[in-house]
Amino acid sequence: MGGILLLEDGRSFTGEAFGAARSVVGEIVFNTSMTGYQEILTDPSYREQIVTMTVSHVGNYGVTELDAESDRVQASGFIARSFSRTHSSHRAEGGLDRYLRQNDIPGLHRIDTRALVRHIRDKGAMKAVVSTDGRPGPELFEMLHSWPGMVGRALAHEVSVDEPYLYADPADPVVRLNVLDGGIKTNILRLFKEAGARVRVFPSRTPASVLEQDCDAVFLSNGPGDPAALPEMVGEIKKLHGRKPLIGICLGHQLLGLSLGADTFKLRFGHRGGNHPVKDLETGRIEITSQNHGFCVDPKGIEKAGGRLTHLNLNDGTLEGFAHDDLRIFCVQHHPEANPGPRDSQHLLLSRFIEFAKQG
Repeated sequence: MGGILLLEDGRSFTGEAFGAARSVVGEIVFNTSMTGYQEILTDPSYREQIVTMTVSHVGNYGVTELDAESDRVQASGFIARSFSRTHSSHRAEGGLDRYLRQNDIPGLHRIDTRALVRHIRDKGAMKAVVSTDGRPGPELFEMLHSWPGMVGRALAHEVSVDEPYLYADPADPVVRLNVLDGGIKTNILRLFKEAGARVRVFPSRTPASVLEQDCDAVFLSNGPGDPAALPEMVGEIKKLHGRKPLIGICLGHQLLGLSLGADTFKLRFGHRGGNHPVKDLETGRIEITSQNHGFCVDPKGIEKAGGRLTHLNLNDGTLEGFAHDDLRIFCVQHHPEANPGPRDSQHLLLSRFIEFAKQG
């Protein structure tokens, strides 16, 4: 059965349907990772996005619940040059086609993804609709134009947990972390547990007075949507300045920037994939990092607030990390937990974040 991808600017791509038969709307983005498609699909930061893979073949090794980064598929749609209907891996519990159908996610392949990615790169991420159920064109245009987009969207509240829970509780923890969940990936929690931390996870709307209790530091997670659409979270984070060490990744990095008075802005097509070079300005080391974000922090506001820049993206010069010594803040924009991606910066989670948290 055929399917279609229709972009906001009128360009369209036709191909073969894969996964669930339905029509969905979202922001069309691309990811440059070579593997890790299940981790990408289940990453909460991809909420309401249609993900295009630049690698040519996807699905070869199947899927397993061990690779899921949350309890469900978070992306709205999935696109590749070629999806494999067969798989080969001793770890596999099923195939990608069945996995997408079980999660009601439409896929589209046999299209020119190189042309699609070049178009997104030149024109920027935009609204799109992918349809694999034969819905007529006028209905697709209506879906496309009625979708509100990403700017101003507080999607972190939609993917956060409803109730606090205890993730790790070792007998003699090296540090006690309270996590503010805006869409946290499982591997972040897993690595903190591996490092010997006690980890408690709290909903995104948790007040500072609760979040700071019985912990050495507060960790602010990754997540989807526009950070500027979360003024309540920013306000509660600001109340924690100087009271507890504050650590953040991705959305957490952006929220910490906003709490210092810096601005955030939307990137043209975002950073998504596992091949982004980042320079640690303190050590001079260059690490190849995993990234997934569409918004960025303006470094001028960080320096104006007395913070210092710690990491820089070598592709476009955008801010990848900062610290504020007086307020005990340290955060990065990229994903040290990887999954998928290189592990060059995993030391941030396993050692530097832990040592910083111990200051509490």
